[in-house]
Amino acid sequence: MKLSARAKRMERRRKRSKFPEINLVSMMDIFTILVFFLLVNSSDAIQPPNQKVVQLPKSTAELLPDQTVSILVNDQAILVNGHAVIDVPSVMAMPSDMIPALQKELRYQASKSAAPMDELGVAQRDITIMGDKAIPYGLLRKIMVTCSNSEYTNISLAVLKKPADKNS
Repeated sequence: MKLSARAKRMERRRKRSKFPEINLVSMMDIFTILVFFLLVNSSDAIQPPNQKVVQLPKSTAELLPDQTVSILVNDQAILVNGHAVIDVPSVMAMPSDMIPALQKELRYQASKSAAPMDELGVAQRDITIMGDKAIPYGLLRKIMVTCSNSEYTNISLAVLKKPADKNS
């Protein structure tokens, strides 16, 4: 059977048109880059705070701190897990050792997770204070008293590790 001119034209057109293809090499390259990016950015390493905001004192401590609630203190403000709670001049003007705004925030943080109890039934929560090395001791004392009254009994102070002496 002989094909008409229209049928021949349709046959040629159908042969020229291809189905779309997916270029798997390019897709694999993109996914490989994505996997490396996620691996690099999901490390468990504890990053110290920005050196422009807080300058931590140096220490020879060997153990790294656990991931806990953290209080960042500089000469201007007190921050709990990056959230500004109260400014330092108003804390220094307070006559008592308790900081109500900090205590409220710490109780909120404590309500978000359960803590192990000791033999007396007191919650044992961990907290890390990252205080600038130039803050007054009175401010640090007020923060520590507020922490201990807010069921945070295991208080750690964050420091930078000193390089080991070459003479030792």
